[in-house]
Amino acid sequence: MVTSLRAFLQQSKQLVEKRLPKQIQAMQAPEQLKKAMLYSLNAGGKRVRPAFVFATLKSFGAPLERGIDVACALEMIHTYSLVHDDLPAMDDDDLRRGKPTNHKVFGEALAILAGDALLTYSFQLLSSLDKDYATDKQKVELIHEISRAAGPAGMVGGQVADMAGEDQSLTLDELVYIHHHKTGDLLTASVMSGAILAEASEDDCKLLRQFSKELGLIFQIKDDLLDVEGDASVIGKPVGSDVDNNKSTYPNLLGLDGAKEKLSEHMSLAKEYIYGINIDHSILIGLTDYIANRDH
Repeated sequence: MVTSLRAFLQQSKQLVEKRLPKQIQAMQAPEQLKKAMLYSLNAGGKRVRPAFVFATLKSFGAPLERGIDVACALEMIHTYSLVHDDLPAMDDDDLRRGKPTNHKVFGEALAILAGDALLTYSFQLLSSLDKDYATDKQKVELIHEISRAAGPAGMVGGQVADMAGEDQSLTLDELVYIHHHKTGDLLTASVMSGAILAEASEDDCKLLRQFSKELGLIFQIKDDLLDVEGDASVIGKPVGSDVDNNKSTYPNLLGLDGAKEKLSEHMSLAKEYIYGINIDHSILIGLTDYIANRDH
């Protein structure tokens, strides 16, 4: 399974990384704006959100090609959020994936505009999906799902709550709220986008949504642990930034052992939901394990 998962992740990554530059270069936009967009899009990363689009399609036996542009749109939204997170007004980070952050290379103004362009262009892609891959009804469902996940009720709202929680001692429920929205909602949108394209049943979609909520917590708890235990040379940015920014984290609230125990609990719940669906479970289960055990 490890070998097949690696092959799947590589295939997923290649599909997206081959398409993204073509989409940006085809835009009618100033060249410097394209360069700034591509700089962050090409900075690497795990491409987790595209992987979950493709994994969900594969689990239902649907062709991966159906999800390429949706996966690219989600990666653009994720990348925009990172560009903005790194800005001096937000996390004020100098490095992202071992490279200077966008605003360090292109300046703050162009970095902001590059993030804006990535976000808005993603919805142009979604509305322009090939009719062979998505019906008009599916396009509307995709746009609704992804815009909710990325907007004020989702990622943006979670980011606001995260900033408001700095220099405060949050409760576990408050921290879970932040993680659900800041990180989890876009992962949920990735899984649900695959489900929409695969024409999954209503019952299956309910279980996938529950699985995805656990997935978001798994991802963020592991991030919290890596900020304490990770290797900066592997992660690509300094460890300990959560402490420096006075953020509440699972290790801060529960201790390292308690955070690891919570991670295990959410892993068990996530797998329980997936095993409740009559699909090929292997890739989604493998990806869940990958997120929980990653080193960056």
